[in-house]
Amino acid sequence: MRPVWRLCLLALLAAPSPVLAVDPPYQGQMERLSEILGSLYMLTPLCGDRTTDWRGQMAELIDLDEPDDDRRARLAGAFNAGYEAYARFYRSCTPSAEIAITRLLTEGETLARDIHQRYAE
Repeated sequence: MRPVWRLCLLALLAAPSPVLAVDPPYQGQMERLSEILGSLYMLTPLCGDRTTDWRGQMAELIDLDEPDDDRRARLAGAFNAGYEAYARFYRSCTPSAEIAITRLLTEGETLARDIHQRYAE
């Protein structure tokens, strides 16, 4: 008679496993862009700029990319992480906040352009 653990192992091996989607090659860049948008969503109102709806930009980015549920959750998580990273340190507009905004805008623009040029249909 076989030990019970062997039967359990055979049952696990015979059971169908869920199919996991493969991330697109730009997933890392999309997560970083999402993080940047979350950071800008937190920082720019502190410095008086309420002209851009960064949360709306994030929603549009997700809609255009049409990610599966797992990727959607990771993109939203990156957005929230970007927001929280700056929310811990900034309560008002400071010179360093303004510098951070400038750097984030530059990096975000570069990422968006690169993703579009390399992967847009």
